Amino acid sequence: MSIETIARRYAVALADVVTKSGEAARIQPELKQWEELIASNSNLREVFGNPSIVQSDKEKVLEGLIAKTKPAPMTSNFLRVLLRNGRLTEICAINKRFAAVLEERAGVVSGKITSARPLSDAEKKDLQANLEKMIGSKVSLDFDIDPNLIGGVVTRIGSTVYDGSVRTQLENLKTQLINA
Repeated sequence: MSIETIARRYAVALADVVTKSGEAARIQPELKQWEELIASNSNLREVFGNPSIVQSDKEKVLEGLIAKTKPAPMTSNFLRVLLRNGRLTEICAINKRFAAVLEERAGVVSGKITSARPLSDAEKKDLQANLEKMIGSKVSLDFDIDPNLIGGVVTRIGSTVYDGSVRTQLENLKTQLINA
């Protein structure tokens, strides 16, 4: 089973629970902190990801961390479930999917804009406003830079790609000139 499938299952289950309890605003940042903690500590990744380490030892480490950080009971329980099922080291993918599920349920569409150069805050706001107007829904955007685009932007909303890059325009012109 792929990591994406696994992440989606855990994310949807957690989203169901936090939506009913109204704790999404508290649980999401706590899980993000746990993700950062595990990602930044190679010893934790080794302990939680190594199948030769006894489960009870892993549980002791997790319980010690929970005692020090004092997360919400729902966060603690979710971390225990992940550990019990050998998925704690996949918390990054689960968190990413969890955020996407919460946005989706709130009617927010995720998108990604790749540009040839860094965009100013005003440009980002203009792009977001135009996209929201175009698709008729609130949009959450991630921004990336790819100098190979030469200029312009490539926007991905779900499976739809709007390519306004200079590189693509030049390739299209080349194809037209060759076929003319």
